[in-house]
Amino acid sequence: MVIAIGFEGSANKIGIGIIQDGKVLSNPRHTFITPPGTGFLPSDTAKHHQQHVLNILQQALDDSKITLKEIDCVCFTKGPGMGAPLVSTAIVARTLAQLWDKPLVAVNHCIGHIEMGRLITGAINPVVLYVSGGNTQVISYSQQCYRIFGETIDMAIGNCLDRFARVLKLSNDPSPGYNIEQMAKKGKKFIELPYSVKGMDVSFSGILSFIEGAAKKMMKNKECTAEDLCFSLQETLFAMLIEITERAMAHCGSSEVLIVGGVGCNKRLQEMMGIMAKERNAVLFATDESFCIDNGAMIAQAGYEMFRTGHVTPIEDTWCTQRYRTDQVRVTWRD
Repeated sequence: MVIAIGFEGSANKIGIGIIQDGKVLSNPRHTFITPPGTGFLPSDTAKHHQQHVLNILQQALDDSKITLKEIDCVCFTKGPGMGAPLVSTAIVARTLAQLWDKPLVAVNHCIGHIEMGRLITGAINPVVLYVSGGNTQVISYSQQCYRIFGETIDMAIGNCLDRFARVLKLSNDPSPGYNIEQMAKKGKKFIELPYSVKGMDVSFSGILSFIEGAAKKMMKNKECTAEDLCFSLQETLFAMLIEITERAMAHCGSSEVLIVGGVGCNKRLQEMMGIMAKERNAVLFATDESFCIDNGAMIAQAGYEMFRTGHVTPIEDTWCTQRYRTDQVRVTWRD
């Protein structure tokens, strides 16, 4: 029996989760929400994490009903992510590991999402579409590595949606992407936007620039509504992602596709991916916001897999990095 505690704080959510042999014992988190039309600065986000981490830790321990002695390893997000929040969270994990005399495991944030998705859905060997505020990648496992088949060449899809939400002054509660999704459901007119797929990669910055420039003019002239623009943006971005995901599935001969990351809980994205999967006689796997959105349990789960195959991070190697690619990690726990 192995019990792992995971600390996640790479962006605007501070989360702590506890896993026991693949069973989620607790998974509380707290989100830093800023006023409409604004984003979140690294320094302010780090202060938020510092203010809430100990309360979240106590809640995680209370929910799990375990004692400190029962914890086998302390896992934390090494990267990728925002520098100040990453470091703030890692300092807490390092301090507690030394106080509790427990080994540390530094986890790749992206692999945390993948392993949590595999655990919750039961997917065996899927092509993975990883979509979040800071990352957009199409991934498949091969020979002890998560290989990246395609990715964004500029900004992540979540960042693209968030920035357009700021243009429309949408609320950041519970998230800009969620509020765009609700607006898009009311859209009736499709506005043609640039479609930018480059081989197996995608580009979102040009689409964002185009729709930012068109939004004020078109709404002022009553050519369309804000809801129409949200609808059009979602449909275009998601179509691009499904195109490169389907191409990866064809290359790998895969009959499974898994969507992970914060944008992955978008119902329209799941619906569009489900249509593609059905046409290929494949199966779609996806989770709800409790596990799609950044959380501590996903870090605990990935750390658990690493720990049980002999991986421990020496204290001198527990630094953080904003750029930590998915394909840099040796996946020792899969055949």
